[in-house]
Amino acid sequence: MTTELKAVQEFNKVIQDRHSVRKYDPSWKISDEEIKELLGEAILAPSSSNLQPWRFIVITDQELKEKLLPIAYNQQQVVDASAVIAVLGDVEAYRNAEKIYDQAVSTGLMPLEVRNAMVEKITTGYPNMGPERLKEIALVDGGLISMQLMLAAKARGYDTVPMGGYNAEAFHELLQIPQRYTTVMLIALGKAAVEGRSSARLPLENVTYWNGFQD
Repeated sequence: MTTELKAVQEFNKVIQDRHSVRKYDPSWKISDEEIKELLGEAILAPSSSNLQPWRFIVITDQELKEKLLPIAYNQQQVVDASAVIAVLGDVEAYRNAEKIYDQAVSTGLMPLEVRNAMVEKITTGYPNMGPERLKEIALVDGGLISMQLMLAAKARGYDTVPMGGYNAEAFHELLQIPQRYTTVMLIALGKAAVEGRSSARLPLENVTYWNGFQD
């Protein structure tokens, strides 16, 4: 078996084995260091203009998880999972353009003239997009990194479930999150107490069109 084929098979297994898990072993703890490693893998995800608008709040404190429980409509995984990772999106991520592109230049990834052109384009273009468009970009990029985080977790033998069911306003208030950041989702992370189940998927031919849309 070639190295390439083995890599494909291993990745395919991660994709096939990842299921949303809602029942966790509350005695299982994931170290802060391993969570950092997971997040380090997740932030390799792509983003609009490489502005990396994602921000994470890692919640491991049990008392704080108890406060979060009613905000998350009493989903038990909030208190039983090793951690709840809140994925946020920075709708003003364009303000970080200089820092990001300066780093690209200093590490030899980008010529200075390209950096200057990109920074000019971003800092003049993004602020004029309007709040709804900026939020949309942050949510799309937040979705990309959330999926990457869940796959990275599964590759390490951990389980996750994405949660969109929570009171976003109350969550912002609990964590004192500035309005600049929109909530993308909450992700429970831990070790399954009950194995996740497969769920039905529409046939590929029902969701795929070639060279045009057909209703």
